[in-house]
Amino acid sequence: MTLYWLCFILFLTGLYGVITRRNLVKIAISLSIMEFSIFLLLALVGYVEGGVAPIVNPSDPVKTYVDPLPQAMVLTAIVIGLATTAMLMAVIIRLYRKYGTFDIREMKNLRG
Repeated sequence: MTLYWLCFILFLTGLYGVITRRNLVKIAISLSIMEFSIFLLLALVGYVEGGVAPIVNPSDPVKTYVDPLPQAMVLTAIVIGLATTAMLMAVIIRLYRKYGTFDIREMKNLRG
């Protein structure tokens, strides 16, 4: 149960960074921290104490198996998260080239 709380605290840390920071790179890092906390939570949901890989052997009947679905979801989410982070960084680089700053408030003032 403690690990679930730690995932929640990690998520809140990332959320705090998104809400309070003005630098676009720091906001992107905070979003990655939030994403990573969700990955950890999904991996914890699929974990079973003393579980083995779900390879069924008829000669060895009763075993506790680990659920592979959350692990597959996390792997898929990591790939999608990597692509969206790369796209976010490309947008941030384009904004920096246009405005010359990473600060959101300065970008609002330079609009014109």
